Formats: sequence, C-alpha cells, structure tokens
Amino acid sequence: MISRSTALALTAVLGLPLLAVAGSSAAAPGPCGSVSARPWCDRGLPADRRAGLLLKAMTLDEKLGLMAGDDALGPLATDKDPNAHEGTLNGIPRLGVPTVLMAGGGPAGIRQGPGTALPAPIALGAGFSTADAARYGRLVGDEGKRRGNDIVLGPALDILRIPNAGRGYESYGEDPYLTGRLGVSWIKAAQKQGVLSMVKHYPANNQETDRYQMNAVVDSRTMQEIYLPPFEAAVRDAGAAAVMCGYNKVNGKPSCANGTFLGSVLRSSWGFKGFVASDWLIGAKNTVASVRGGLDVEMPVGLIYSKDQLNQALREKKITSKQVDKRVRAYLRTLFAHGVFDRARYRDRPQTVNVGANNRTSQSIAENGITLLKNKGVLPLKAGASVAVIGSSAADYISGAGSSKVTPRNPVTALQGVNARAGGPVSYSDGSSLTAAAAAARRADVAVVVVSDAREEAEDLKCISLKCGAPDREDQDALIRRVAAANRNTVVVMQTGGPVLTPWRSKVAGLVQAWYPGERGGTAIARVLYGDAEPGGRLPVTFPVANAKAAKGGTVRYTEKLQVGYRRYNARRLPVAYPFGYGLSYTTFKYSRLKVSGNRVQVTVTNTGKRTGSAVPQLYLTFPRSAGEPPRQLKGFKKVTLAPGRSKRVTFVLDKRSFSVWKSGWKTVRGCYTVEAGPSSRHLPLSAKLCR
Repeated sequence: MISRSTALALTAVLGLPLLAVAGSSAAAPGPCGSVSARPWCDRGLPADRRAGLLLKAMTLDEKLGLMAGDDALGPLATDKDPNAHEGTLNGIPRLGVPTVLMAGGGPAGIRQGPGTALPAPIALGAGFSTADAARYGRLVGDEGKRRGNDIVLGPALDILRIPNAGRGYESYGEDPYLTGRLGVSWIKAAQKQGVLSMVKHYPANNQETDRYQMNAVVDSRTMQEIYLPPFEAAVRDAGAAAVMCGYNKVNGKPSCANGTFLGSVLRSSWGFKGFVASDWLIGAKNTVASVRGGLDVEMPVGLIYSKDQLNQALREKKITSKQVDKRVRAYLRTLFAHGVFDRARYRDRPQTVNVGANNRTSQSIAENGITLLKNKGVLPLKAGASVAVIGSSAADYISGAGSSKVTPRNPVTALQGVNARAGGPVSYSDGSSLTAAAAAARRADVAVVVVSDAREEAEDLKCISLKCGAPDREDQDALIRRVAAANRNTVVVMQTGGPVLTPWRSKVAGLVQAWYPGERGGTAIARVLYGDAEPGGRLPVTFPVANAKAAKGGTVRYTEKLQVGYRRYNARRLPVAYPFGYGLSYTTFKYSRLKVSGNRVQVTVTNTGKRTGSAVPQLYLTFPRSAGEPPRQLKGFKKVTLAPGRSKRVTFVLDKRSFSVWKSGWKTVRGCYTVEAGPSSRHLPLSAKLCR
C-alpha cells in the first residue's frame, strides 16, 4: 500500500475531502431486510441471483458509488486509532446494502491502534507448517472481525524474487509451492472467522523500486510456473473472496487494467467469483482501461473511479452500462456469497480481543519459525551461565515498516527476553563502542550479539549486508567479528526480514535466524536459546554468499525466467551460505526407506537424538531433461514432531500439476523423473526414479 507521507501529500494535491474516520460515529446499517420488500434478502437464493435482483433495483448513481471507497484518511489513522479502518465502502441504506469496512494491516496482524503484532510472514514461511498458517489466519480473521471489519487485506502471496526486496518480510519466501500451501491454510482459517480475505498483490509485484510505474516483463511460462501458482491456489483451493491488484505494470499494462490477468487468467481460467480491488490510491491508473480490464473497486477513494469520470466515460460511450453492471455485480455477489448482507457484524456489538491467547499464539509461531543455522555445541545455553547481550538491536522492537506494521501492545525485546530467562548474570553493551563490546564479551561465559536489518515498504534495500541493510545502526558485521574474537562462545541472533550476508559465520559458535519475530519475539528468542523451545524453522529463502544486484526501475525484464531463488543456485551449481529448506535442530534425524508407488512417495523420518524435536522432510522433483526445467523443485513438505527414538512414515502425494510445465497450457511431461527427499534443497540423501 501507499506510504503515509505520500498519501498525505496526494490528498492535499488532489484536493480530496477530509472525510470522517470510518466507524468513529455513524451507526452501521441494519440487516438486509424482509424478503417481501427486498427479494434479494432471500437467503435461500444463490448469490448470483441475489446480486442480479439487487442490481435491477439500483440507480446508476448508486452503482457508481459502489465502484470506489469512501474514506481517504482512515488508512492514515489506523496505526493509532482503534476506530479507523484501512478502507470503507459506504452502503445503500434504502436497499439494505451494508457499509463494508476493511482492516488495516492484514499480512502480519490487524493495524487499528495497538494490536497483536504477529511474527512477519517470512517467519511463518520458515515454519514450513500449514497448521501454523491456519493458526495465523485464524487469529488475523478473529481479531479483524472483533475490531469491526468485514475484510482483511492479506495474505501477501508475492514471491521473494530479489533478496533485497523491501517488502520481502511480507512474503512466505522464494518458492511458489510453499507460498501457495501456506496461503491456502491462512485464507481458509481467516474466512471461517466470518471475514473476507483479500489476497495481494496480483500479479508479479516483486520490488519496491519505482513501484508505482515499473513494468515487469515476464514471459508466460515463468508467470504461470513461478508467480501465479500461489494466487491460483488461493482462488481454486481456498476460495479467496477478493484480490488486490498491484501498483506496477505487467507486460506493458497496469495490473489493475490488465484484462489478461484480471479476466482471462483470474476469472476465465481459474473461475474466480469474487471482486478485484486496487492497491491504495495509485493502484488504478485509467478509468476506461480499468473498467474494461476487470477492476471492480478502486481504493481507498474514487480518483479514476469517481462518479464524474465514470459518468463521462459512459456519455462518451467509452464504457457501457453492461460493463458497469459487471463490475458492481462482482462486488455484490461476493458480499452475498460470504454472508455479509445477512449476519450481524461485530461493529454492531463490539467484542473484546483475547490478548493473552493471541500473544501465546504469536510467540508459538515465532518459535516455530526461528531457524538454527549453526551450532558448535554452544546451544542450548546453560542456565546460570553469564551472558553478555550485545548490539543496539537487542534493546529495540524490530519489525518491518509500512502498511503491514502493527503497533504492538507490549513488545518484548531480545534483551528483555534473555534477562527474564537467564537465571544468571546478564550484561548489556549497545555495540556503539567495539572496544566496550569486546570487553563485555570477554567477561561473560557466552556473548549473544543481536543484529537486524531495516526492510520497509516503498524502498528496497541497497544491499543485503548488515552494514547497508541497516544504515542507522552500528557496523554490525564489524561488531560480530570483534566480539567473536573476544569470546569463542559467540552466538549471533539475526532479526531480519529476509536473507542477509554472513561473512563472519565461520568465526561464531552459533547462528540463529529469528526473522521479525513479533511482539513476543524476545521471549521466543530466549526460549529457543535456552532450549525451552525447539528452533522449528527452515529457510524459505536462500542465504547467498554475495550481494544481490540492486533493483532497477522502468522496464524490468525477468531474464532469469524459471531460475528464481534456489532454482537458480541449483541449476548453475553456485555456492550458497545456507540453502533453501535448511535448518538445524537440538536433536538429529535420519531419513530412510524411500518408496515411490505411482504418485505416492513415502519416507521414514527417525529422531536419532536425545530430545524431542521437529523435522521437516522435503520432497523435490527433477524433471526429464527435455522439459527444460530447473532441477530439484519443491513438491511436498510436512512438519513432524518426534520424541527420541521415534519414527514416522511420511506420505507425499504428487498430483498432475506436479508433473506439468506451461506450454500454452499445462502439459504433462513424459519421461523419467528423479524424486529426492531429505532435510533441505541441498541435502537429499534419498533418491529414486519415477517414470511416466
């Protein structure tokens, strides 16, 4: 979404009215009404029929009024005002059409004043758990509903194409299969709470540089195999109610006026029956092209979908009344299909949020996503050992910035978490003096250096080193080297929104990737460090050994095609610091007994260590050479928790899509495939052939 400063400036320049914050005073409309007076209120009728009946009763002015939001300033107040909403679509009282309210935030929690600040979605991606994705979506849906909303703006299903993406923390990582499976669980759970899910940012929205104008040039095969599958799964498998189109252009056309993707792909091919809304304020670019292309609603107010512009386009016969009806019908049908007309909403009878339960969920998801990258016997920390906590990031609440940032109610920093758990002396040095930091490290049994990056909406990182990824902090790379030289028991805890360079990794005893762990992140970090919780995460992104190229504006050609993320590193046999899917445990696991039977693949996972832990067996498929596909593509994963000595037989089922590539349609590739299973994309001890 648009940044607060940009929105304020545009509001002033465009002379937008200073509208009241949605929900602050006006009472919400009542129920739909009686069937005799309003036949569209008959719940026994299909949603399409109800929408058609209502459409016939509406005036043109009323129809045009439903094609744009009605509150320009609400989005600017959601970080502080619990009564503000990210979007408002006023209803039509005379027809029983309800006012619809949209929650601020979405992908990482509800942003309406202080709320439950969940771990960043990238941490959920690291969890490799559809069960955790359901818990996450359920919490967002429930809290969104209890804060008076009908729609939550999430999840974000964009693929992390470039490691330095400013909004990379909102993604589930670099793999379309992982992203799709987590997104489906999230959406289903959220919508079961009685809210609509609006997935975003469709399609190919993968950078912040020049984000309002950049043109992503993507060939059809790459689009269909890499960037569209998570959205397709959201529509086909999860029944997502709404889709948000992005700011950027795709293959020369604005996303919000792109008939290929909004019409041919989304509606015709996938059978999407919901409505499409623009990203906020600058998402829609052209009135006529957007109406024709398939944009149903402009948010947060009507700039190109103002009544004046729509009426003018009608008078000039550049759009037709049938096209207007089609846009409005999509919106109305969605509300009918998801019960918005029929149920009492929570804003009519406010409900409290179970803060304690939500905090526990947030902490648990954070622990399950924390990823152990290195451990030379230093972890778990021993209770009573003296600890030096070092780095300014340890004393700060770390999160991504932008429209997904949730104001936490009572955040716990890493320093607070360690202080509360240690059971022994804890000292702190902010890292501003390398000499002081080294001295503190020498005096302690263990040094814990906490570092972070600074990812935000509207700006990509200049590079992924800790030095330029967080320019307002101390030189974190130099700090780690100095501390590691002073204390061989140095553990680095990284709170970052994506991959970063780790040039000092050979010098430290332990390395923990905590992502942006949410408001109970400090507690989660401490519990993992001391072994009270298992580091349950696996990398949803590759950690490279060299800096990524800076994103460019203007026309951006996706010349890497299918070689995105780990696919590129594996196809080109390039070295990495830590591969996709990688993560250690406080126990050990053995993989055995791979069996391929038709489309079923089975593998046994055994805990060979001395404590309970979580394994994430992963299934990868390499296509026959004739297919022209990158090797080792993720086609299955399951998270299993095992006690010492226990085994579990894990079954993966490969469907027709698993064996298909896009060539003017999905085509099954005949030949022999290599099936591999193991704990990461570069450690696959089990292998078999599967011929079709």
